[in-house]
Amino acid sequence: MLSKVTSYALSGVDGFPVTVETYISGGLFSYDTVGLPDTAVKESKERVRSAIKNSGFEMPNTRITVNLAPADLKKEGSVYDLPIAISLLGASGQLFSALLRGTVFIGELSLSGEIRAVNGVMPMIISALKDGYKRAVIPPGNAAEVRCIEGIECYAPDNLRQLVRFLQNELQLSPIEKVPWKSGDSASIYYTDFSQIKGQHAAKRAMEIAAAGSHNLLMLGPPGSGKTMLARALPSILPELTFKEAMEVTKIHSITGCLDPGRGIVDCRPFRSPHHTASAPALTGGGMKARPGEVSLAHNGVLFLDEFPEYSRVALEALRQPLEDGVVTVSRVNNTITYPARFMLIASMNPCPCGYYGSKVKQCKCSPAQIQRYLGRVSGPLVDRIDLQIEVDAISYDALRDKQNNEESSQAVRERVQRARLIQQERFKDSGIFANAHMTAKEISRFCPLTSDADALLKQAFDSLKMSARAYSRILKISRTIADLEGSKQISAQHVAEAIRYRSLDRKYW
Repeated sequence: MLSKVTSYALSGVDGFPVTVETYISGGLFSYDTVGLPDTAVKESKERVRSAIKNSGFEMPNTRITVNLAPADLKKEGSVYDLPIAISLLGASGQLFSALLRGTVFIGELSLSGEIRAVNGVMPMIISALKDGYKRAVIPPGNAAEVRCIEGIECYAPDNLRQLVRFLQNELQLSPIEKVPWKSGDSASIYYTDFSQIKGQHAAKRAMEIAAAGSHNLLMLGPPGSGKTMLARALPSILPELTFKEAMEVTKIHSITGCLDPGRGIVDCRPFRSPHHTASAPALTGGGMKARPGEVSLAHNGVLFLDEFPEYSRVALEALRQPLEDGVVTVSRVNNTITYPARFMLIASMNPCPCGYYGSKVKQCKCSPAQIQRYLGRVSGPLVDRIDLQIEVDAISYDALRDKQNNEESSQAVRERVQRARLIQQERFKDSGIFANAHMTAKEISRFCPLTSDADALLKQAFDSLKMSARAYSRILKISRTIADLEGSKQISAQHVAEAIRYRSLDRKYW
């Protein structure tokens, strides 16, 4: 007897349907799984056999063939345990249900028959909804991540026995309750507040502009000047995630198993801070299964690289393509996958090995050759892709000991940032982008009108500073963000002048 059940697999951040076909024929007992299964899928035989018996059903003692179609695509993971068990029960005549047709089954089985959580359920369910499916069975541990997906009923039974009784109308199960989307509060997760940072007003201003327009930022200064603390405080001023952005982030985190089971959908912008020993595949993605890297896990959020020159040259140069394109393509022998990677790069570094080159408080002990060799670890083309470049010098003792806390709070800064982002959301509502930093040449020409004084100033700076075309476009993007913070529709000379000041370090040091 033949039975068919639908499940889903992943290709990048998108799902595709997999038909689980089980055929039981006469002969001596055998169990074969075909359709390019990996080791985890092959091992499902023992999990399925034990789960069926421990759930009170009979395991057929004849020849069993399980086919996973399409047969030319690799099947990975334990996600097929549940559909294989349901298909086998149908083929053996122990389960008759009209619900098998038109229902997607996803989940791993324990030996006792419990349904365990798997990675990547959200992108699978979204793809199933797009393909016209209206009903799915998923593990209870994945229930939280599908609560915001409208248009498909998801059921989360605890075990195989409960599911079979539901399919045979012997037990009533309620679908997972839908919950309206609500953005989370970053301040409740990231504890560093801007009011805790003494001085560094120029750096805070650059942080505000970076957050308002999703711009990349490089901080250069001596040790102990507050670069890391500034970066750690950045999430507290970032604007709220939109629902579309949250779904994109949650897809990636679901694939990698980074989701908090209690929270489900990601409701705050991610903040990733890999160690400087991270390899190029760890940053951009890779491995045998072409998994997402840190740049994708930081999608719609922040990637903070502390001690920037200490990363390997290969790892740093691998950032150039995602910084420019907002996506990263991971190529392996059997697979090529493109992951989204639209993130804010926040990098911090010392200007030399001892850290005090150019400092006002301590003399540098490095030779010119050592300084150039150290700065040379970060290439000029990579620095050119970083929108804002600032120097952060050491803070004075008097500023540290100032008892009057006149520093602006993160909440006040975040309100200005949020207003600027709302302007951008309205501006780009039909463009498929979310912030000024993501503008292409087409959007720049349309949305960056300059006053005559601003145009003259930019032309003078372009000629005298010998700017590249990339630097020119990034100055326009920064100017647009500064104007948005002030609520100005046109970009004036003062907006351009401030933007130019943030493009000086590459000429000074590189």
